[in-house]
Amino acid sequence: MTAVQIKRLCIVTAIALMLTAVWYFNLTDYLTLEYIKMKQDAFRMLYAENRFLVVGSFVILYILVTALSIPGAAIMTLAAGGLFGFWTSLIAVSFASTIGATLACFASRYILKDWVQSTFGSKIKKIDDGIKKEGAFYLFTLRLVPIFPFFAVNLVMGITSLPLRTYFWVSQLGMLPGTAVFVNAGKQLATINDVSDVLHPVHIISFALLGIFPLLAKYLLKFIRKVKESK
Repeated sequence: MTAVQIKRLCIVTAIALMLTAVWYFNLTDYLTLEYIKMKQDAFRMLYAENRFLVVGSFVILYILVTALSIPGAAIMTLAAGGLFGFWTSLIAVSFASTIGATLACFASRYILKDWVQSTFGSKIKKIDDGIKKEGAFYLFTLRLVPIFPFFAVNLVMGITSLPLRTYFWVSQLGMLPGTAVFVNAGKQLATINDVSDVLHPVHIISFALLGIFPLLAKYLLKFIRKVKESK
């Protein structure tokens, strides 16, 4: 067994052990809106005492969740908005989600290539054709309007020829608007203490954006494509 094969085996084993730990200890139970809402005051107190440690721990956990494709990233984004505020959450979630996605793409390209090809065979061809036709802009469309699941894009993109550095910055840019919408919704959600609070105009607008954002994003992409075609 070569050194490269040993490294791959160690990484695959580490990933399998982490996923086993998540399943065995039911760690996804802590990534629910109910649990976070219940522990909201405790989290706020901890954040007030040591902001750097809490944000840093959140970023590391978020990277692991996205890199390992564990359900709960959306809930974590909402929770960050309620705990850290808009700008801190936007920066933390934006970079953490992109780093996690890039790690998943890296693992797909250099470690899990055979498994990804056998699992996502039909999706690979469609995405690869899109990359060959539109390049990085195709990834931007998938990030802005996710027609494929987040984890599937991360893994399938590893089989394409798109450079990882391009994958990183395009993902960062494409996911930023959606991240901002979710973070803002989380910030508003944390201020709701009574049913009547939901009817506040700021809350109504924030939650409405969650629903209409995909539609707005589609119109934006159509506009960009028309501009590109007219040149």
